[in-house]
Amino acid sequence: MRPQFDQFAARTLSLRRNFSWTFVGNGVYAGCQWGMLVILAKLGTPEMVGQFVLGLAVTAPVIIFANLALRAVEATDANHEYFFGDYFGLRVITTVIALLIIMGITFVTGYQWEMKLVILVVGLAKAVESISDLFYGLLQQHEWMDRIAKSMMIKGPLSLAALGIGVYLSGSVVWGVMGVVVIWALVLIGYDVRSTVLVLKNSPQILLEATSGEEDQMGMMQPRWEMLTLARLAWLALPLGFTAMLISLHTNIPRYFIEHYLGERELGIFASMAYLIRAGGMVVTSLGQSATPRLAKYYAAGNGVAFRALLLKLMGIGTLLGVVALLIVLLAGKEILTLLYRPEYGEHVDVLVWLMVAGAISYVSSFLGYGMTASRYFRIQPVIFSVCVLLATVLSTLLIPDHGILGAAWVAVIVGCARITQVFLCNLYAIHALNKQGVSASRKKGVIQ
Repeated sequence: MRPQFDQFAARTLSLRRNFSWTFVGNGVYAGCQWGMLVILAKLGTPEMVGQFVLGLAVTAPVIIFANLALRAVEATDANHEYFFGDYFGLRVITTVIALLIIMGITFVTGYQWEMKLVILVVGLAKAVESISDLFYGLLQQHEWMDRIAKSMMIKGPLSLAALGIGVYLSGSVVWGVMGVVVIWALVLIGYDVRSTVLVLKNSPQILLEATSGEEDQMGMMQPRWEMLTLARLAWLALPLGFTAMLISLHTNIPRYFIEHYLGERELGIFASMAYLIRAGGMVVTSLGQSATPRLAKYYAAGNGVAFRALLLKLMGIGTLLGVVALLIVLLAGKEILTLLYRPEYGEHVDVLVWLMVAGAISYVSSFLGYGMTASRYFRIQPVIFSVCVLLATVLSTLLIPDHGILGAAWVAVIVGCARITQVFLCNLYAIHALNKQGVSASRKKGVIQ
């Protein structure tokens, strides 16, 4: 019998509409994530902000590595080498392991009991988010980016409200984050799972697999536990997971040192200012993700001129964003910090200036990173970010104890310079290799004598 699927499932959005939905969804969600810091700063104290940020800093590298970038692997699995249940099963295993590791960290470290609870609850929230992320991967694979964006647009404001209500009623970060856990779990069950069911039940390719006996249709939502398959999938995704963890670590290492030497209050102030860089980062991420396929096509076709021209345009946009952000901070940095947070934040405008310098560098280096990925230079990326992690550790040891959060901002600038230098050289090498290949091909054809 021929598999049936409805028109709703068969519709595929255009690239422009998918980009628009992605940009709006990410923008709303990122704005709400930043809003959590604002609410904590307004309703609570810098110490409460520091607790929340430290919870994120401790749990993020563990969860990110455990995720193994499975969403990216799943979204690009065009040949359907693995079932959704394979990804689901591996994500369940790695998430459980990650939670156990986070529990171990809280008991080994010397944090106070309340701080340990914050870390555990934040870890639970990130675990729920990790499961949603896997469901997003299947939606992305089938180009249902509007469903992902709507999920984020529902989840962001509701979790922001839950955090605010929890903190206001209890005066504790723990209960505020528990509210976030509840909201994220409800959205996962009530919306993300339903969206995935629509894909699994109505996708022509998946229905074909189901009717051919490769997979029972009703069991497609269940995790699969074939250990050899899961091991192959884990091995495939391991380098991407390692790179993602290193990116998270080199950002969070200064925050560990701030908490250790200066306390939660200073960490809260520093992280609140650092989050302002995310505004420009949203533009960079959206443009970079949209431009990567075209950069990849240019590189694969041997069109070094077009590859270089587009990459230079992206670098120009990153430079412009960074310069504009820096000028705004130089002109009205204190007023912005006082308005968004509290007067005590405005006393550290010099730190914000240096953070915006680091932000400008990161915008350009991020675009260069997309160029590096488009040219298929994957193996060098863990090396680059390992250097950044080592440098961040050494510099944090030297600068933060004596110079405080200003020293942490200097660490961000210096590590950013090291990162942009490495990715720039990698892109130069990639372009040189492409040009050399083009010359060799031309000589073979007799064009160049």
